[in-house]
Amino acid sequence: MIKSMIRRYTAVLLAILTVIMSGTVRVQAEENAAAYILTEACTGAVLEEYNSDQRLNAGYLSKLMSLLLIAEDIETGKFSLETELTAPQSVYGTKGAVIWLEPGDKLTVDELLKGAVIGNANDAVTVLAERSEGSLEKFTARMNSEAFDLGLRDTAFYSPHGYYDEREYTTAHDLAVICSELLKYEFMEPYFRTWRDFIKEGQTELVNENTLARTYDRHVGFKASHSEESGYCIAECGRSEDGTAFIAIVLGASDENSSLSQAKQLVKKGFSDYKVTTPGFLDELLRPVKVKNGVDSAVEVRLKSQSTVVVPKGVSELSNVIVMPEYLEAPLKKGQKAGTAAFYNGDTLVYETDIIVQNDVKRLTYSYILKKMLLNLIEN
Repeated sequence: MIKSMIRRYTAVLLAILTVIMSGTVRVQAEENAAAYILTEACTGAVLEEYNSDQRLNAGYLSKLMSLLLIAEDIETGKFSLETELTAPQSVYGTKGAVIWLEPGDKLTVDELLKGAVIGNANDAVTVLAERSEGSLEKFTARMNSEAFDLGLRDTAFYSPHGYYDEREYTTAHDLAVICSELLKYEFMEPYFRTWRDFIKEGQTELVNENTLARTYDRHVGFKASHSEESGYCIAECGRSEDGTAFIAIVLGASDENSSLSQAKQLVKKGFSDYKVTTPGFLDELLRPVKVKNGVDSAVEVRLKSQSTVVVPKGVSELSNVIVMPEYLEAPLKKGQKAGTAAFYNGDTLVYETDIIVQNDVKRLTYSYILKKMLLNLIEN
């Protein structure tokens, strides 16, 4: 009897300790980083987050916005990877990480990108930024302008480098958006994948601070950095064989191993716990809608879009809710909103799209009625 009671109490005690320890692990994981986020790259769906909208200094991760603009410049033909650029006078005395450029040095855009991505080099970014917009100030203004266009309302840049400036801030969420945009430029991927390289005719060695470029087989980007002010920060992306990509941002971690480990675990959680799917929908659910005062008595409708969504792997199908009026008032224009269709995982809204009319419907007029009456008389 006593042995049975001991076993029972031991089991209860172990269960309590398990709960306490699991809670402790979670708190420690959250407290170890100031903020983090996990998103799916294509949809932008936020899957895991902690303080993801908190404004923080992200150090050299701000370079990701600079690299996005340079990628746009290459894509639009402002310059190419083979274009040779001359280092301006402003590279002299550049603070922080550098590849020791002197005014007048000549490097290709390809070499400068290696310096900026792999080596975190501020002087390499200076050359690219001045070639892009004529000055660092104009380039920084463009960074903020395009960040605003991307909907980033919690980000402010004060240089292209990310060298510490107490006025500069961003969020884990905003950086994830920047990274998802960067993924669209496939020619940038080799730079982010590279752990070690050489430039300046082999005289300068570059080693990527993001060691996941060397150790994680699904790694496709982006950057790691650290400073006394911002702590250890990383933007990491992994892609599976089917093209699904997850982005993890970790800001303000206490040490390098923690930031790398947490970023990798977040990306792996994306692959293990979530799937990308297209919500099933029967077109038969959308019947023609009655039209009041129109030349047609009804109009066909359809979904404006049917995009992919991200859901937990255990979800078999989503429920949908259609909101439509009893009738529509003419005139109607093709593509005009008629209602909405929402897709739910339980009580959670995962996707919503408009229901639109498929064709124009003119308003019924006396002249139209008279014309129809005359045509009927002639036909009879």
